[in-house]
Amino acid sequence: MTIRGFPLTFGSARLRLADARDAAFDYTMPIVVFAACTAIEGQLPQPWYPLFYLIKVCAVTLSLVLCRSVLSAIRPSWRFVMPAVIVGGAVFAAWVGIDKWVPYPHLGTRVGFDPFESLDRPVVAAAFVVVRLFGLCLLVPVMEELFWRAFLLRYLTSTENFESVPVGAFSWSAFWLVAVVFGMAHPEWLPAVLTACAYALLLRQTKSLFAVVVAHAVTNGALGIYILLSHDWQYW
Repeated sequence: MTIRGFPLTFGSARLRLADARDAAFDYTMPIVVFAACTAIEGQLPQPWYPLFYLIKVCAVTLSLVLCRSVLSAIRPSWRFVMPAVIVGGAVFAAWVGIDKWVPYPHLGTRVGFDPFESLDRPVVAAAFVVVRLFGLCLLVPVMEELFWRAFLLRYLTSTENFESVPVGAFSWSAFWLVAVVFGMAHPEWLPAVLTACAYALLLRQTKSLFAVVVAHAVTNGALGIYILLSHDWQYW
């Protein structure tokens, strides 16, 4: 019985390992597609940006559809909406405030595309704004929170079996490492590090990925409104 049982146990372990690898792929693929497209768009002539951004949005959306198994981690919980809105609004205020009034070196620049100046037809400019806000307020919060908070925080906490770590549970070493890497992934690294800390602490308190997606969407939505009103196009 022991001899027969060993292959069964070994086979189950291999199956769990394969499932973990599949989950890791689904968590990471959308942000890899996003990062690759972002790297390319930064090298393109600015007139190509609107069309390529549309391609990027479609590519990332398709990757989320193909990797949709991990979307189940975002479970709506309406009792966390208000805390998420408060955190998201505070992060927006800190992001713009720090970037405006605290001198620090930036890690590169953004495209800073002004659709109303660069696009001749108002209807085309308006269409681009809609697509850009979709990417900013919906696509990015889902994609990034799946990777940074649902996957990487847990993976750095337990590389052997990250799925055994509940959402919202993580080591403090993972907390700080994700905050630093998240910061380095943004030109505005200083407010980005604080943003990663705020979202992770919200996740730890609520145990809800939905809460941090909402907070991220509120931050980006407020930033989008600010950009349109102030014409500070460097933020997108």
